Amino acid sequence: MHMADALLSPAVGLTMSAVSVAAIGYSVAKVKKDEFSEKKIPIMGVAGAMVFAAQMIDFTIPATGSSGHIGGGILLAGLLGGVPAFLSIAAVIIIQCLFFADGGLLALGANIFNLGVIPCLVIYPVLFKPFLKKEVSYKRITIASVLAVIIGLQFGAFGVVLMITMSGITALPFVTFTALMQPIHLIIGILEGIITAAVLCFIYKMRPEIIETANTGERLGDVSTKKVIIVIAITAVMLGAVVSLFVSEYPDGLEWSIERTTERSMGIETEIEAEGGIYDVTADIQETTAILPDYEFANDPDNALGTSLSGIIGALITFGLAALTGLVISIVKKRNSTAQKA
Repeated sequence: MHMADALLSPAVGLTMSAVSVAAIGYSVAKVKKDEFSEKKIPIMGVAGAMVFAAQMIDFTIPATGSSGHIGGGILLAGLLGGVPAFLSIAAVIIIQCLFFADGGLLALGANIFNLGVIPCLVIYPVLFKPFLKKEVSYKRITIASVLAVIIGLQFGAFGVVLMITMSGITALPFVTFTALMQPIHLIIGILEGIITAAVLCFIYKMRPEIIETANTGERLGDVSTKKVIIVIAITAVMLGAVVSLFVSEYPDGLEWSIERTTERSMGIETEIEAEGGIYDVTADIQETTAILPDYEFANDPDNALGTSLSGIIGALITFGLAALTGLVISIVKKRNSTAQKA
């Protein structure tokens, strides 16, 4: 559900960028004030890497001609808590945009909002977290995961529709586009919810304290997280290097909805394109920064090695950026704490 620049007007794109920057600033400040266990820094890194790799994998939606991929916001929130999870998913989306040209640069703020702010800062604290407040169990994790992912993705999909409508993209009429976006993302949400529940239940079985402290905001203490980190890291590598090769060739839910909407409104399937001004500037910037555009070699797009290499490189960069974010926050917190005591 990564939006391209052509789907947004400059006004809407820049506004959403400002909103997402504010959300990142708020999250950094909040994590600095709240308890943040140093033990969660490596989890933050490997979990972000795993979500990056998982987002590369589009699974086929039966009988639709469409595909979907996980958003990962609720999964990260279940492991880290809402605010650290948002910072991790924001890192993933920024890396996808700059290094792999996945999603537009003008649309970066909108993508961070729909895939990060909504699930991590809204749905997680409002739905997922309260559901586990009285008791944490496999049943409650499963129900909370499925409901949170479905509702979060429905809001995210509708957010895409609203932003495109406010941008004045007449080729995508509001009613028709909504009628296609919401059902297809409902199906994607159910599948992602099941995947999220399975992963969180597995982690809960290995180290229940990770899920429990993410929900309460408490520190992990002396709990060993080595096995969990190793398992997540191996999963990230496998997803990025191997599983990403076996992805659906069908368009994702957003692309599918755009194709069907333009076919109904214009009589033909067509891509939405925009040229000139800021669109050319953002395209030039991405062309410069992208090392493997669309997760493939620019001069050899059919080479499967490009996909595997993208998965590995992207996961490593995500791990580094997410872990560095957590480390910087931890250092700043320690300095502030020392200064207050002095």
